[in-house]
Amino acid sequence: MGKVTGFMEFERLSEANEKAESRLKHYKEFVLHLSDEQASKQGARCMDCGIPFCQNGCPVNNIIPDWNDLVYRGDWKQAIDTLHSTNNFPEFTGRICPAPCEAACTLNINNDAVGIKSIEHAIIDKAWEQGWVQPQPPRNKTGKKVAVVGSGPAGLAAAQQLARVGHDVTVFEKSSRIGGLLRYGIPDFKLEKSHIDRRVAQMEAEGVTFRTGVMVGKDRNVAPANSDATTMITPAELDQQFDAVVLAGGAEHPRDLPVPGRELKGIHFAMDFLPLQNKVVAGDKIANQIKATGKHVVVIGGGDTGSDCVGTSNRHGAQTVTQFEVMPKAPEQENKPMTWPYWPLKLRTSSSHEEGCERDWAVTTKGFRGDDKGHVKALVAARVEWVQDPASGQMKMQEVPGSEWEVPAELVLLAMGFVSPISPVLDAFGVTKDGRGNAKASTDGQGAYATNVARVFAAGDMRRGQSLVVWAIREGRQCAREVDLFLMGETTLPR
Repeated sequence: MGKVTGFMEFERLSEANEKAESRLKHYKEFVLHLSDEQASKQGARCMDCGIPFCQNGCPVNNIIPDWNDLVYRGDWKQAIDTLHSTNNFPEFTGRICPAPCEAACTLNINNDAVGIKSIEHAIIDKAWEQGWVQPQPPRNKTGKKVAVVGSGPAGLAAAQQLARVGHDVTVFEKSSRIGGLLRYGIPDFKLEKSHIDRRVAQMEAEGVTFRTGVMVGKDRNVAPANSDATTMITPAELDQQFDAVVLAGGAEHPRDLPVPGRELKGIHFAMDFLPLQNKVVAGDKIANQIKATGKHVVVIGGGDTGSDCVGTSNRHGAQTVTQFEVMPKAPEQENKPMTWPYWPLKLRTSSSHEEGCERDWAVTTKGFRGDDKGHVKALVAARVEWVQDPASGQMKMQEVPGSEWEVPAELVLLAMGFVSPISPVLDAFGVTKDGRGNAKASTDGQGAYATNVARVFAAGDMRRGQSLVVWAIREGRQCAREVDLFLMGETTLPR
């Protein structure tokens, strides 16, 4: 804990950020980490709560009270060591995690939660500045080889853990750069890619080999549209060359919207839109980039991906940006006695929304109208209400009669989530899938994270479905432990 009376003496302090009108002119990060003094006071707010529910709220079980106390006392070096003991990449989570730990903070019952995420952000940034983040190569090599398919947070976490205990790890990535959705799904203004690059450099120094532009599967024609793959490697080849394979390719199959007019030009999945801008920021030449400049943009989907589309569209110079969500508008403030310490239902306004966006809830899309050139020009929307079905007890959506209207729409971005991994990858290995199309593998007991295929494991969104970066890191770490146990008969890696 921090200071005994700190939570009564100090108020929660949010991180400073650049004003909206200024940050819209660039794609750099605009949130500033806390100063040492500010972080110390925020760490002091960590109270002697007895049971640190924040640790249970955190998927990687970060030892939050310990590093809060260390920051309060100015022991930053021990703070980063404690943070790294459970989290391989706190510079990712400290920027883009929604912080379920703060929702579970005991102080959050009747006060403002401890600013855990901002303290984490400050710790890791200081650690990089001070040169404390160094490669940790293994003392001894095991002679075992592991292939990791996918270089998102799950794949990177698994690869780093396995390399540090002495296995030869090769990461295969279909894109031209490492990082998965960290690289191509999250805009640079939320996560600059230099953070990924220096972790990759660290991991290379630890012995990890990265192979980009490689599609794993049997049929090159089934590669996703945004793939940069120039070569193909088959499961049979991986089986011959490696002692174990970790499938960590993520959930990349987007949810579609099968309504009249869906075939019109100008209607795109969010992940056809966002990666192109990230590639442009990285210096790539994109011939047919999807641009929002001067257009009426409609984003369908109210989650983080939709918010990223809003922020990117505003930076393009969109004429208007509208975001629709089919669910009802959440309350401004959650019912804490009912929900704490679990993730609460409440209205969340992102920095991208603050930059300019018309938001609307309980709206369904009935179809699209196009011009004489086959390009979308309007979205047909209607109000919906959610009522309980007497038979099943489940909430069902029904359209409000007479509520239909049209919205100008020259660019429509579908950001309604992802339904499953790319099935041809799992099919190529012969991996059994669950009812949602994910790789079927348990997370507990003997054979955890192992699929039905010998020596093939699965972790992250490819196993659990669309989720948070912190869950991906957790699964990558835990999967690495199970692979090490399988290969060596014992393991020193943490659960």
